[in-house]
Amino acid sequence: MCCVGGVGSCSDSPDKYNLELSDFCIICTISLQGRAGKSGACGTMLEEETDQTYENVLAEIQSFELPIEATLRSVYDDQPNAHKKFMEKLDACIRNHDKEIEKMCNFHHQGFVDAITELLKVRTDAEKLKVQVTDTNRRFQDAGKEVIVHTEDIIRCRIQQRNITTVVEKLQLCLPVLEMYSKLKEQMSAKRYYSALKTMEQLENVYFPWVSQYRFCQLMIENLPKLREDIKEISMSDLKDFLESIRKHSDKIGETAMKQAQHQKTFSVSLQKQNKMKFGKNMYINHDRIPEERNETVLKHSLEEEDENEEEVLTVQDLVDFSPVYRCLHIYSVLGDEETFENYYRKQRKKQARLVLQPQSNMHETVDGYRRYFTQIVGFFVVEDHILHVTQGLVTRAYTDELWNMALSKIIAVLRAHSSYCTDPDLVLELKNLIVIFADTLQGYGFPVNRLFDLLFEIRDQYNETLLKKWAGVFRDIFEEDNYSPIPIVNEEEYKIVISKFPFQDPDLEKQSFPKKFPMSQSVPHIYIQVKEFIYASLKFSESLHRSSTEIDDMLRKSTNLLLTRTLSSCLLNLIRKPHIGLTELVQIIINTTHLEQACKYLEDFITNITNISQETVHTTRLYGLSTFKDARHAAEGEIYTKLNQKIDEFVQLADYDWTMSEPDGRASGYLMDLINFLRSIFQVFTHLPGKVAQTACMSACQHLSTSLMQMLLDSELKQISMGAVQQFNLDVIQCELFASSEPVPGFQGDTLQLAFIDLRQLLDLFMVWDWSTYLADYGQPASKYLRVNPNTALTLLEKMKDTSKKNNIFAQFRKNDRDKQKLIETVVKQLRSLVNGMSQHT
Repeated sequence: MCCVGGVGSCSDSPDKYNLELSDFCIICTISLQGRAGKSGACGTMLEEETDQTYENVLAEIQSFELPIEATLRSVYDDQPNAHKKFMEKLDACIRNHDKEIEKMCNFHHQGFVDAITELLKVRTDAEKLKVQVTDTNRRFQDAGKEVIVHTEDIIRCRIQQRNITTVVEKLQLCLPVLEMYSKLKEQMSAKRYYSALKTMEQLENVYFPWVSQYRFCQLMIENLPKLREDIKEISMSDLKDFLESIRKHSDKIGETAMKQAQHQKTFSVSLQKQNKMKFGKNMYINHDRIPEERNETVLKHSLEEEDENEEEVLTVQDLVDFSPVYRCLHIYSVLGDEETFENYYRKQRKKQARLVLQPQSNMHETVDGYRRYFTQIVGFFVVEDHILHVTQGLVTRAYTDELWNMALSKIIAVLRAHSSYCTDPDLVLELKNLIVIFADTLQGYGFPVNRLFDLLFEIRDQYNETLLKKWAGVFRDIFEEDNYSPIPIVNEEEYKIVISKFPFQDPDLEKQSFPKKFPMSQSVPHIYIQVKEFIYASLKFSESLHRSSTEIDDMLRKSTNLLLTRTLSSCLLNLIRKPHIGLTELVQIIINTTHLEQACKYLEDFITNITNISQETVHTTRLYGLSTFKDARHAAEGEIYTKLNQKIDEFVQLADYDWTMSEPDGRASGYLMDLINFLRSIFQVFTHLPGKVAQTACMSACQHLSTSLMQMLLDSELKQISMGAVQQFNLDVIQCELFASSEPVPGFQGDTLQLAFIDLRQLLDLFMVWDWSTYLADYGQPASKYLRVNPNTALTLLEKMKDTSKKNNIFAQFRKNDRDKQKLIETVVKQLRSLVNGMSQHT
């Protein structure tokens, strides 16, 4: 109670800090008692200091700055008996405050009494006023009930009007959103996806912020991503359909593009052909004319094809609808996913490129296989070029170049592999034309095609090989059909026909009257014509290769050289070696090669007039026909010598000598006379050959006959020979010598041909005269009568005669002459043996 009475404001602090006043007093008492208990031990030295501390604590307590725990703890932590002293100080403070309260109450007591008196005076008037106010309020309430009803109605109507106005405003705000969303649905239904995306952008950026608080707007907002995904899927599906469509129709696209490229070159090609036609018109080179009719036919056919193509040519845009690509590109651009679209498109097109570049296994069999392959590739790159120029960033020049380089390497590898299987030159030529059109078409679209033209040079070599194989068959057929007889002509018309086919000039033949004969056979003009046809065929490949006339001239000459030096030469050599080709045919072949060799200069003039490149040009290639036909002639000459010797061997094999006959028949053997008659007829045919060839053949035949007769005498199977057989053999050799002296082939000087039988003659003379003493005495001397008789040969023949003498002359030992002859033979044999042994030792 002392706290309440002493400190009036202390009553608020317990409520404020949730403390009871009694608790506060107890705490103060305990605190003061604790301090008082401690103060006794402190001594007098700290009394003044302790009093000041208690005053500070009381000041803090009266200031109501809570918490006061620390303040009270400082009292208890002080000197012993500090609590008691503090309580004393606290009581003194309370008493002071009570005194001050009492003074203040005494001072204000009269005013309080006066105020109560005034209130009691107005109490009656206040009650009256309350009654009046209550009555007035009742009357106002009764009077305002109807007004309240009407007022509530008015308020309700105004609320409705306000709500209606608000709804109208909100509906007016929502209507454009709903209209745009309805428009979006219509665009989606009409597959106007790009417009639908633009509408979505407007809805999101302009309209949805106005009505974003409404649930239907949230549903719309949530539905837009799904619509975008649907648009992406639909546009991608359209793109896939487009890619599939252009993959199927790429051949048609390529065919159209190739027709366009060919159509652009029509005028220049036509002019070139027309100029060539005018250049070749009425041009003769020693009756060798470039056929004008062929050029006119080719030009007319070409112009007709070009007119037809002009009506059918369509643009790529007419064949392909690129709108799916544009739409898809725009859609993905709007959606911010353009990179995904570009990567997908390029990846799919690369896959299609690999499929397009994959050839069919039998592509090389027909030109249609190559055409389909080329048109598909052209169609692919035409589409890519169009995409490159009409879109920005979908494909780049670097991408198309990379794709083209990859495709070009594959194309070259495919063409190189498949063209190697082509054996038909017409197919190779058509392939070349397709490659040229293919290259020109893609070059027009900006793709580099130099490697394709380099490939054409490889294919040109292959084309020449196929031409050479084809013409090898042509030459073989010509040789098979030839009768190897001079061409007979009976009138001027036939003469002109032959002259028009082959450039032959012979004033002597022209002066002869009909009927007459050309020296060559039918194969010569046919071969000449076929060589020109080969040149035409080779020229076809050189056209449109963008090469100069000098290069074309060089190509033609080189290919013609290959035809002459390899194909024709090989055919001639095979022909010469055939078993059924006889001596007459070989003679005619030599004559034919001579005239073909002379015609080579006309072939050079023919090439010169085609290419308009003079033969005097430094780098002009010459034709090698001279060496070709010389080799063929040499082979034919060698074959003549071989066959002539074989024929001689056949006659010699018919010889049937009786080597033990005692007396000769008195006339030459029948086989030898037949052989000589055969040689006379053959050498009569040889008069058409060059002189040295006939002379060489005649000398070779005589030498071979002499060698064959010598081998017949020295045959190891022949054991015995009589003098009568030797005499008969001598008659045959005499006939051979008479044949040689009759000059079967003109041009031999003196007895040159007879020298072929000199070995036989000296050997037979030695045995016929039996002049062994002279032989043995003069042997080894340059002036020896029997210089050509070899001791070994004489010994062999003498031993055969000795054995015959012993066998046939049983009683020879009883006749003195026969005994002497036998002794002479034995003596000569011994001397010859010693001579032969001496020669062997010397050797």
